[in-house]
Amino acid sequence: MNHVFPPAAQVVLHVAGREALFPVRRVYCVGRNYADHAAEMGADTREPPFFFSKPADALVPGGGDVTYPPMTSNLQHEIELVVALGKGGSGIPADQALECVFGYAVGFDLTRRDLQSRAKDKGHPWDMGKGFDQSGPISDVQPVAVVGHPGNGAIWLKVNGELRQSGKLAQMSWKVAEVIANLSNYVCLAPGDLIFTGTPAGVSTVVRGDVLEGGVEGVGELKVRLV
Repeated sequence: MNHVFPPAAQVVLHVAGREALFPVRRVYCVGRNYADHAAEMGADTREPPFFFSKPADALVPGGGDVTYPPMTSNLQHEIELVVALGKGGSGIPADQALECVFGYAVGFDLTRRDLQSRAKDKGHPWDMGKGFDQSGPISDVQPVAVVGHPGNGAIWLKVNGELRQSGKLAQMSWKVAEVIANLSNYVCLAPGDLIFTGTPAGVSTVVRGDVLEGGVEGVGELKVRLV
C-alpha cells in the first residue's frame, strides 16, 4: 500500500523477560482514583470513575531524559500503576475484567497543572494539560503470569531523592477490575490498550534538572530526568 508520507512507527513497550514487544493501541487515564489525591485537588467524595486520554506517542518507554514541556510554569508529577490489556470487549463484567489483563507497568502522568486548571475553570478539555509530548514515561510491562495482580503494594515517588508521594494500591477508590468494567461501558477495549489508574496524594511541581524516581511494589521502578 502506498502512503503520501511514511506512516508513524508503532509505539511498543518492552515486556520483562521476553523478546516479544507489547504494541500500544490507546492510552486511557483515570482521574482522582485515590481519595487523598482527590481531596488535595478539591474533591471530597467517591465520584464515579472518569476518564481522559493521552496519545500513544506521548509515552516514553523506559524513562530516561524527558524534555520539560513548553507553555507551562507548573509541571507536576503523578505516579501510577498502569494496566496493559491483552484482551478487550464492551460491557465487560467486573468479575471477568482481570482476565483481560496481560500485565502491569509503572507510569508517570506528567501534567501541565496550570493549563489543566485553566481548562477546568472554563469547562474546556484537558488535552493540552495532559496529552502533550513525552507526558507519559512508562516502564517495561511485567506479565501477570509473573507478578500476578498487585492489589495492596506500595506506590511511591521521589524527586531528587526526597519522598513526595507514598501510598498503597489498596487505597484506590475504584479497583483495577472496576475500572476496566466501567471504561468498557464507554468504549470497546482491545488488546494493546493501557490504563493509567490514578495517583496518591503528594503531587508537586518539578523543574528542569529534577530527577524523578518512582515505583510500584511487585511491578517495578521508573526513573526520568527533566532536561
